Amino acid sequence: MRIAVLAPVAWRTPPRHYGPWEQVASNIAEGLVRSGHDVTLFATGDSITNGRLSAVCTIGYEEDRSQDAKVLECLHISNLMEKAADFDIIHNNFDFLPLTYSGLIKTPVITTIHGFSSPAIIPVYKKYNSFGYYVSISNADRSPELSYMATVYNGLSTADFVYNDKPSDYLLFFGRIHPDKGTSEAIEIAKKSKRKLLIAGIIQDENYFKEKIAPQLNSQIEFIGPAGPEKRNALLGNAAALLHPINFNEPFGMSVAEAMLCGTPVIAFDKGSMPELIRDGETGFLVSNVDEAAEAVKRLDLIDRLECFNRASEKFSSEKMVSDYLQLYKQILAQ
Repeated sequence: MRIAVLAPVAWRTPPRHYGPWEQVASNIAEGLVRSGHDVTLFATGDSITNGRLSAVCTIGYEEDRSQDAKVLECLHISNLMEKAADFDIIHNNFDFLPLTYSGLIKTPVITTIHGFSSPAIIPVYKKYNSFGYYVSISNADRSPELSYMATVYNGLSTADFVYNDKPSDYLLFFGRIHPDKGTSEAIEIAKKSKRKLLIAGIIQDENYFKEKIAPQLNSQIEFIGPAGPEKRNALLGNAAALLHPINFNEPFGMSVAEAMLCGTPVIAFDKGSMPELIRDGETGFLVSNVDEAAEAVKRLDLIDRLECFNRASEKFSSEKMVSDYLQLYKQILAQ
């Protein structure tokens, strides 16, 4: 099968530190290559793949701010669409813009919807609802106005994570520093629990960091900055728990699956996809507020870390994700 995988061009695919859509696009592309398919990854020129790479830029616009994001995105998408006839199927991991070409080409386009930045983008999805093939990354992240082929959970390379049954006693916040992700709530939880907290991630909201996070940093609350793949495994695996006190309905939550692949339980606010990722009382705790989260920290010894690892390996491996997508490709091509 000749497959085009379209990644965003904000960050490298796979990302150096942050870039969840790029990471999933990479995992899909590399899994398809391992399955013996002819894969072309459309991504930044510094991207890494065992398939073919097609690029219109050397580096992503988030890593070189001198570039105009919209111009780069237009050149990037058109680069693929002008080559559409070379492929049996196009797998779009780049939101709604590529759909605007889908009525002009014969190659079917399957789109993984990685979340809705705003309800304002839904009319584009609705326009192509009748012949677009949409996949959600969780059952929670579905619009009632759209039709979906399936839900396929994001898959990770399980070999990149090592199970650890002898962790340290620190708590970890791992994600972008932004009010949505609940960094300040994680600090409150750590203080109430009297536990050390490590904060790892890119600063996405500078004012939030300066006003809510930086003043609270000390020997107990430590900010270590972005953590790439080389640091991620040790950080997650050695944590007593990942704190994930989100303030929005998160579509998936890569760090949740990554933590569990290391055997690390997750304490998360019960929003969005969290009930699909976490088995309450078995692989972590679903809570409603900071006080409940602090109480959950006291019950971490009730969680079997091996159960966290086993469940994440079963549900969130790249092998399972790729197998699920291949089934969908075959369904589309058989029509």
